[in-house]
Amino acid sequence: MDIESAYIDAMEFAKNHYENFPVVSFLIPKKIRKDVAIIYWFARTADDIADEGAYTREDRVKKLNEFEERFTELINGNYSNPFELALYNTIETKSLTAEHFYNLLKAFRQDITKNRFSNFPDLLAYCKNSANPVGRLILELNNIRESEAFACSDKICTALQLTNFWQDAAIDFKKGRIYLPQDELEKFNVTEKIFELNENNLNLKTLLKHNVDRTRQLYNEGKKLAEYLTGRLKYEIKWTVLGGEEILKKIEADNYNVFQKRPVLNKKDFLILLLKSFF
Repeated sequence: MDIESAYIDAMEFAKNHYENFPVVSFLIPKKIRKDVAIIYWFARTADDIADEGAYTREDRVKKLNEFEERFTELINGNYSNPFELALYNTIETKSLTAEHFYNLLKAFRQDITKNRFSNFPDLLAYCKNSANPVGRLILELNNIRESEAFACSDKICTALQLTNFWQDAAIDFKKGRIYLPQDELEKFNVTEKIFELNENNLNLKTLLKHNVDRTRQLYNEGKKLAEYLTGRLKYEIKWTVLGGEEILKKIEADNYNVFQKRPVLNKKDFLILLLKSFF
């Protein structure tokens, strides 16, 4: 199997998918860039199984179970294709924690079976599996394993996940999902009928503002992570956080009208935020 070709393909795969943050930018140390790419391949592939294509719920669960079985095989050294070999190599040589990958799979499986969240702690529990493992893997790739660093990374990753939820509220609703907590929908008198009508009324705007403010606070609490970072990684993480915060600003600037216009970052935004990351 050609492991280097698999890494190259994984890097191209990462570059061809839109995210609110740079996945394999030049700020990531070259020696681990391919490792980041193959981890992204794993996460995006599993996510697409849970979310993309015209499959039944049963088919998605079956495919995700098979993907997890393949992962279990590969961490035991039994890989069946170059991507699996590359991932096995990254996990082994960088001493990555396999539990982080299994936690991601838990979240993707939950995407298939759960489409409402009773309260904010319930949503945070989902983010613990869907987002936080990625940050911890990036830290492990850079041999950063302090518990305080992990805690700060969790704050940032959860904030990035929540930002994506508010950004994609209209898209998710079309897929049958609402990530805004059910008890808060009731508290702010927001019904699902408002979602169906794409109605940007005052109640919905107030609810979104509440969650945008709360998400911004998580970013702020996680910024202490910078104390554990050096070199390019420090700027990469700062760039990533700035990207998430910029999406929140765009939501505010659009008067929280996420059902009419999806806020995204363009090339100019990325460049400006990159420059800001050095100050």
